[in-house]
Amino acid sequence: MSNIRKCAAMDLSLVRPYVKTVLFFVLIMPAAFAAINRSLLMGVSFCACFMAMTSGYTFSISEKNAMERLYGILPVRRTEMVFGRYLFVALTGLAAIAFSLIVHPLLLTLLGEHISAADIVDAAAFGLLMFSIYTVFQLPGYFKYGSVKGRLFMYIPTGGILIILLIVHKFLKITGSPDLSEDVSALPLPASFILLLISIALSAVIYAVSIAVSVKIVNRKEM
Repeated sequence: MSNIRKCAAMDLSLVRPYVKTVLFFVLIMPAAFAAINRSLLMGVSFCACFMAMTSGYTFSISEKNAMERLYGILPVRRTEMVFGRYLFVALTGLAAIAFSLIVHPLLLTLLGEHISAADIVDAAAFGLLMFSIYTVFQLPGYFKYGSVKGRLFMYIPTGGILIILLIVHKFLKITGSPDLSEDVSALPLPASFILLLISIALSAVIYAVSIAVSVKIVNRKEM
């Protein structure tokens, strides 16, 4: 566990020079989206998506500085390196979502919007699941093909989510149901907590599968 934390700390040191860029695109822009659309769900979802897109930074920096050799001589197992990378990505994602769940409700309240506890829990559930779906596809792609070719895996969940949203939108339009965001915001608090628990469980399952795939990929590669 100590080596996993050290690998995660090393990843943090790699992206430290890019903190200002990450803060702008991950924290400031989603807040602007939330304010413009007057939607907490949209703001947190955008934050999760933008944060997931930064998961390739560590791979890109490592390749540019030829750090594969360094990883090869470090007294850590390849499995620990993979777990450290996933730990770093997961912690940064959770931190970004937590920031959004604190700042966006305050911002929307100042703009005159009513934000309930259920709205915050719903946004947390969707943000967590969105971030998980994006990163579980991207990380194995980066481990397998590197930061450039692996970037293509970022578009797989994007296309899938857009197709699902389009289908749901068409279905709601045909049935005359309210907008999806209105349906979600109408959920009572107990139902919202159930939604959050489902999101956590699904995220844990798909992360476990993604980690197993990445470990298999890294163990087959030559350092």
